[in-house]
Amino acid sequence: MLTFLPKPIRGILASILVISNTLFWCMPLYLFAFLRFVGPAAAEPWCTRRVMNIAELWIDCNNLFLGLFTKLEIDIKGGEGLGRDKWYLVFCNHQTWADIVILQRVFNRKIPMQKFFIKQQLIYIPVIGIAWWALDFPIMKRYTREFLKKHPELKGKDLEATRRSCEKFKLTPVSILNFLEGTRYTPAKQASQKSPHKHLLKPKGGGAALVINSLGDKLDCILNVTIHYPEGAPGFFAFLSGNTERVSVIVEQLPVPVEDTNDEIDSGAILRKDFRHWVNGVWEEKDQQLAQLQSLNRKA
Repeated sequence: MLTFLPKPIRGILASILVISNTLFWCMPLYLFAFLRFVGPAAAEPWCTRRVMNIAELWIDCNNLFLGLFTKLEIDIKGGEGLGRDKWYLVFCNHQTWADIVILQRVFNRKIPMQKFFIKQQLIYIPVIGIAWWALDFPIMKRYTREFLKKHPELKGKDLEATRRSCEKFKLTPVSILNFLEGTRYTPAKQASQKSPHKHLLKPKGGGAALVINSLGDKLDCILNVTIHYPEGAPGFFAFLSGNTERVSVIVEQLPVPVEDTNDEIDSGAILRKDFRHWVNGVWEEKDQQLAQLQSLNRKA
């Protein structure tokens, strides 16, 4: 434990180790991804498993560094009976980049590695962009309504590509992480949206509908995760510096909605009322959970 060091020093050292760790594990990751790409089809499952093993080791090392430089305690409620041989869709509120680190620490080696939607442009980010591609993160390519007015022949093509990237997950157990808010929560964004939720932005169900439609009955359940930072949501460097010592995490296992979402996934389309109502209901309960956690924190 190096928590006796000044926080800025801890943050710098932790950042260096996390970056070095990423560079180190990216080399074998790229190798097995390349072998999967050029090798025979029969070798693809084996290469995919090696890629996932490397990613889990990368997360293990990051968790080790986090333990060295912080006094982080995570209070977890729920999440029993999970398995690495199952398919999950993970919902979570989003406040800070630290959310991803918390989710990795809570679920690593308990469920398949979590993958989240990334914009196509992000795969061109040096080092990490290629890693996301190697790990088969689903790529979200979206056209705006204005673009489709000029190019109507491309309507639906963006989502067809995204659906294809999701359908490959039918072959291997996977966890797909979806931040339904689409961006990190801030009071300013909440006010700008006129969100009906006090602690959340409005949910966007398009990505969830796409996953449910693509994977169908392969999904075992939906993991509805709520993260609360009693000391306030930290910036990523502040998090690595040890400014956050307590985090509350609630994990609920929800049944996959049976409604057919297929007709509602289209560029600029509005989700079915019943599916949208279900998503809004999940978000209302999450908002109440955050209010309760905040109230308990004040009393403590």
